[in-house]
Amino acid sequence: MTSTRLGGLDDFRVPAALLVIAIHTGPLLSISPAANYLLTDILARLAVPFFFAVSGWFLLPRVQQQGMAALLPFLKKILILYSISACLYYPVKIYNHTFSWTSLPRELIFDGPFYHLWYFPALLLGTLLVCLSLRYLGRRGTAVLCAALYLFGLLGDSYYGLTQAIPPLHRLYEALFQCFDYTRNGLFFAPLFLLLGDRAGQNPPRHGRQRCWIGFGLGLTALIVEGLTVKYFNLARFDAFYLALPPCLYALLQGLRTLELPPRPGLRAWSGAIYILHPMCILLVRGFAKMSGQTALLVDQSLVHYAAVVGLSALLALPFVLLRRRPSTSARSRAWIELDAGALQHNLAVLRDRLPAGCTLMAVVKANAYGHGAVEIARLCAAEGVDAFAVATAQEGAQLRRAGIRGTILVLGYSGPELVPLLARCRLTQTVVSAEHARLLDGCGRRLQVHLKLDTGMHRLGIPWDDAASLASIYACQNLKVTGTFTHLARAGQRTLEGEHATEKQLACFRTATERLRCAGFDPGALHVQSSYGLLNYPEVTCAYVRLGIALYGCLSAPGDHPRLSLPLHPVLALRARVVQVRALCPGETAGYDGDFTAVRPCRVAVLAIGYADGWPRCLSHGVGQVLLHGKPFPVAGLICMDQMLVDVTEVPDVRPGDIATLIGRDGDAELTAAQAARDAGTIANELLSRLGPRLERILLP
Repeated sequence: MTSTRLGGLDDFRVPAALLVIAIHTGPLLSISPAANYLLTDILARLAVPFFFAVSGWFLLPRVQQQGMAALLPFLKKILILYSISACLYYPVKIYNHTFSWTSLPRELIFDGPFYHLWYFPALLLGTLLVCLSLRYLGRRGTAVLCAALYLFGLLGDSYYGLTQAIPPLHRLYEALFQCFDYTRNGLFFAPLFLLLGDRAGQNPPRHGRQRCWIGFGLGLTALIVEGLTVKYFNLARFDAFYLALPPCLYALLQGLRTLELPPRPGLRAWSGAIYILHPMCILLVRGFAKMSGQTALLVDQSLVHYAAVVGLSALLALPFVLLRRRPSTSARSRAWIELDAGALQHNLAVLRDRLPAGCTLMAVVKANAYGHGAVEIARLCAAEGVDAFAVATAQEGAQLRRAGIRGTILVLGYSGPELVPLLARCRLTQTVVSAEHARLLDGCGRRLQVHLKLDTGMHRLGIPWDDAASLASIYACQNLKVTGTFTHLARAGQRTLEGEHATEKQLACFRTATERLRCAGFDPGALHVQSSYGLLNYPEVTCAYVRLGIALYGCLSAPGDHPRLSLPLHPVLALRARVVQVRALCPGETAGYDGDFTAVRPCRVAVLAIGYADGWPRCLSHGVGQVLLHGKPFPVAGLICMDQMLVDVTEVPDVRPGDIATLIGRDGDAELTAAQAARDAGTIANELLSRLGPRLERILLP
């Protein structure tokens, strides 16, 4: 995720770090205690939840895509930081005679060794809780759990005054406070903000920048009103939890996402170092003030005290920016796929605008969403209001359900009786392809919603459109409820007289078959015949759904296709790979398997870290295929290997290791489309994209 739209998250780390320091120094205390309360006990409470949310934003999608193994490097990193911080501050506790062996377990698990270090155990515990919950409860169950835990923590924090009025509840909290000092910890506080960060990262803003910031302003107003109310009625035991805090933070994240700012990785290390070091800087400033006799200025003058702590913290944190460890094993050091969320949103809007009246868009996300990433694409579509999806297998549908996708999920392919429990458990709609298939499904005794697939001329899967007896027998099945009927147009992409005649014949057969069902007293449910090329070439055909696949991703199957509707669709996917080495060859030297590339002049070949195991066709070898580097096309040199390929870059001497090559997408003014690459490979874009392998990380760009 290196889009300029994520720079806002990096930039806000600076005010968040300053707000954390404000909480622990009270910069306005000597000026106005009321103003200081407003700043430190209400507004500044956004800071730590912001850091939790950013962790959830980047971590949780990886865990959901790659499994719990993706969690281990994060936990290791946080444990190291926590250990260093504990070693830094436990000597202070020992010096101040506040260290206790009996409180050590509680501090390490919940409260932290020093007052600000509660963040690290909260992050560790909260992350584990959310990840396990997502795995076993799904997104909806996890959201309910996190919200319930937050509300429970709320009654032990800002609304503790209400708890005291209910003796049994009061005794419960007092018992809990024997295990930890505050409900502001990894059990009750952190999980909800981690999950909010994940949701904000997966769901692009639905409204423009102005409305996002208006929403944040309204949330901030509600937060202030709530905080002042809690203060007025003296309800708080502490004051970290507010009802308005989660929606206010979510609006802030969405607003930051609308800012087109460059990423600033250095601020990540800098803000983290400030968080760890600033209490030590408070001690240093106060110690220096006492030794120099400047307590009245450097401590009693709260704003000066705050400025001194900020300055010293920022100064001591600078080396951590300079020494920031740059990852060398990231997937971005090899090859990856970039998904443009804005392009998908644009395509959805354009395609919806051309749907017939009363028609709904069904997003076809089979084959890992044509190689784009089924979960990522489905979540983006769901955020735009799409509630109907099509997959090829029951397993693909179950993957979407586990990722929290709601609405209709239609399984287009055959599912045997052994998959009925999965179909029922995940509430998938199964396609019935024959009367025998219906009997097998019905015999399993589980209630299923099904769509009938009619064969009107494709002669692939489906019930013959004129087989009235078979169609009627399906309605006799006790456990199957028909909610839709569809067919597939075999030649919708052909703009020839023969192709148009075949399509019209299929449409006529479909209309006849569904009308016969109605006349026989059977409800065919939602009718759908259109796919991408059906909509582009026959936009006047009405139906309940249009099953959009390749067009949704901003592609045509081949560059020579010219459908009746020429829509301004934008490609969603870009495929890039890193240059890992550049080799100089003398005339006569060979490179690659079988010495298949021979230098006929002094030349340079770049080694790209991508090959046919990633799904890039081997038939694009020998200069058939090309890539973009520095905004210019270069031919493939020799044979494409399993994990690497060679590119002749002789014409541009400044190609270096670390440069990024583009196999699909735009580089400067140059562009290579999936349809162009597919044409060179002798196939169509649908196949080329669908074959892109799982080891290519899908990176979502706003």
